[in-house]
Amino acid sequence: MEILDRTLESVFINSARHYPVVTVTGPRQSGKTTLCRKVFAEKKYVSLENMDTRIFAREDPRGFLAGLPDGAILDEIQHVPELSSYIQTLVDEDQRNGLFILTGSQQFEVATTINQSLAGRTALLKLLPFSLNELGHHQEGVSLNGLLLTGFYPRIWREGLSPARAMADYIETYVERDIRQLAAVKDLTLFQRFTTLCAGRVGQLLNLNSLAADCGISHQTARNWLILLEASYIVFRLPPYFAKIAKRLVKSPKLYFYDVGLAANLLGLESELHVSRDPLRGNLFENLVVMEALKYRLHSGRRSNLHFYRDSNGNEVDLLLNYGPDLFPVEIKAGMTLNRDYFKGLRAVARLFDLPLGAGLLYAGEERQQRQGIFVRPARGIHLLLAEMENQFDLKQNTH
Repeated sequence: MEILDRTLESVFINSARHYPVVTVTGPRQSGKTTLCRKVFAEKKYVSLENMDTRIFAREDPRGFLAGLPDGAILDEIQHVPELSSYIQTLVDEDQRNGLFILTGSQQFEVATTINQSLAGRTALLKLLPFSLNELGHHQEGVSLNGLLLTGFYPRIWREGLSPARAMADYIETYVERDIRQLAAVKDLTLFQRFTTLCAGRVGQLLNLNSLAADCGISHQTARNWLILLEASYIVFRLPPYFAKIAKRLVKSPKLYFYDVGLAANLLGLESELHVSRDPLRGNLFENLVVMEALKYRLHSGRRSNLHFYRDSNGNEVDLLLNYGPDLFPVEIKAGMTLNRDYFKGLRAVARLFDLPLGAGLLYAGEERQQRQGIFVRPARGIHLLLAEMENQFDLKQNTH
């Protein structure tokens, strides 16, 4: 497979015109290095994964940066976080935009570094694995079960790797390298069990007490380990929507994986047949759609506007997107045939909120419909639905 264009490219280029530093974070193997070297091919590339380079940067940061008079791509900046203070001094003196491009695979570690040293001097972008839109025609002929199994890490698609083998290697490498660097996890086997138990709760409300009990660890350890998984872009917590209405709302987040293929592998799924028969197939499908919505936002350089809604009366909807003052609820269904029950949650939420943009239903079928303000679309076309909603919101804003 050729190197695919990434949606983030235009935002990336524009950011480099306005900031002296651009920082790109995201999961390991999400394509950060490939993107940086494609967009800024003329820049020197320096990997801080290289131990000799890392030691040089740590022991003589001024000498290290003196060898980069025209800036550089500095890959995996979290290995030498103290370097950012010296970069700050350098870019303040140099006054050129787009001088340094930084990448990092540990979002909290990188964010702390940026906030302390480069606040106001860097654009902060996030790159997740391929989106359905970015894959384009390459996903043709791949079933939904195949997508759930394969996930979206670029290397698997580019090199045609076996998802089961590639994901197993990814998990092993991640545990061996990143977790040991981030924290002193004494029992890696127990941590791997914790990660697997998280996969068993994909698309469900997060209950840390239950998770800790099932793993045989304390509540505090479970909390700390979940933060580690978030820090390395493994799991994502979807927050509930808090509304000023007289209802008791669920306050726990829902748990998803940044890549659905990783969750499928942790569940022990090795074939499309396994996926089709797994009781969590619907949850994996929901994971895929939620992450597509997140990629749509992050890859255009914006923050997440994603929530879900659930109250004590049983009213719920899988996704609730904030567009300024307006809300756009989306129901996600893994079935291929439209069912009257699919619309119940959306209609209940519509009665609670004023929904000038309507609502959306994404499912595994191919038919496009519109039913009383509900836009029914195939899940693979989620980016088209979200673009449609944003256009509606923009038109609404322009008329006021």
